[in-house]
Amino acid sequence: MLLDTPICDFGWKAPDFTLQDPDGNSFTMSQQLGEKGLLIAFICNHCPYVQTIAERFATDTSELMGEGINVLAVMSNDYQHVQADSPANMKRFAERHRFAFPYLVDKDQSVGRAYGAVCTPDFFGFNKDGELQYRGRLDDAKMGDPANRTRELVDAMRRIADTGDGPLQQTPSMGCSIKWR
Repeated sequence: MLLDTPICDFGWKAPDFTLQDPDGNSFTMSQQLGEKGLLIAFICNHCPYVQTIAERFATDTSELMGEGINVLAVMSNDYQHVQADSPANMKRFAERHRFAFPYLVDKDQSVGRAYGAVCTPDFFGFNKDGELQYRGRLDDAKMGDPANRTRELVDAMRRIADTGDGPLQQTPSMGCSIKWR
């Protein structure tokens, strides 16, 4: 099912969480919230929208991380029913696309529910105080040619890093529904 993300709830405080990557390494959201903010992306392996943007997302997040903006990706799908999203497949997907950020397993789906994630990809951009400032899309290329794209997520996260505030105009992300139990 194709869904759009809700409008950004500016100032919403990010709930803390600790999740593990497929290798069992733990990451705590509050420890990743740096001086320039944090991007949390709800993604999965099997969604055609995520597959289409994976290379661009990896490139954009590497650039943001190089500028001191932290990134976490969370996989909240019920991977027992969608085997393509299993932790072993997450690890392969992350390696294939050269993800430089932690890709975390939300086994009980509690983080996805706490954040109100609705689709993959679903991007949450937080300022250094853990306040939501961006809930938009990666760019304007959609499923098409990314050659002349406007990098909306990169621009928003840079603005958040510099000012603490996200852009007032945001276009919702679009993707496959999260597969809830």
